[in-house]
Amino acid sequence: MPHFVIDCSEQIIEQQNPEKIMQLVYDTAAATNLFAAGDIKVRITPFKPAYYNIGNTKDDFIHVFANIMEGRNTAQKSNLSRQIVSQLKKMFPDVPVISINIRDFEKSTYCNKSMV
Repeated sequence: MPHFVIDCSEQIIEQQNPEKIMQLVYDTAAATNLFAAGDIKVRITPFKPAYYNIGNTKDDFIHVFANIMEGRNTAQKSNLSRQIVSQLKKMFPDVPVISINIRDFEKSTYCNKSMV
């Protein structure tokens, strides 16, 4: 935990190696000191233009879905959001849509393989 899932237009991974993009998100999340570095998980899902619509265009986009365990305050989550978007903006200055949202997991309802 946490999980960072990067949705993006296929063109994004043609501009930059997917490993590099995922590492940027990983390193940025780790630098906030909100998570143990070994616990951070990052995935990327590129979409062909036929499978997305951005304001009725086929503009490139990056959106990060961050799923984190509850317990961080609003300021911490806001800083995490801003840091990740800032770093992605540096890597992709010409991409018109770069965004993130953070969702909290509830400890009481979270379960993984090692817990059963």
